[in-house]
Amino acid sequence: MLKSKIHRATLTGTELDYEGSIAIDRTLLDAAGMIPGEQVHVLNVNNGSRLVTYIIEAEAGSGTVLLNGPAARLGTPGDPVVIITYCAVDDGQVAAHRPVVVKVDARNRLRD
Repeated sequence: MLKSKIHRATLTGTELDYEGSIAIDRTLLDAAGMIPGEQVHVLNVNNGSRLVTYIIEAEAGSGTVLLNGPAARLGTPGDPVVIITYCAVDDGQVAAHRPVVVKVDARNRLRD
């Protein structure tokens, strides 16, 4: 099931010469209930690419959403992306399950 998502964050940069992952502002991670090392799916709204990687923490309040390593080839700064996590839910809990959806502005700041 969908656990949480950061909806339409703006990609702030790419760093090809890195081992891999996506760096995400700690404030956004906390709001979405995501943790460093957690697997995420990243969907690029501009080019349709989908990738699977893991989270590394960026400085709180920085607005950072940065693709690292090979994933850097799948985005350009300014691209809107959707960052998704999933979870296993027991059959009996499916009806009560509610994913967390975090919406951000163009600078990756939380919005209502």
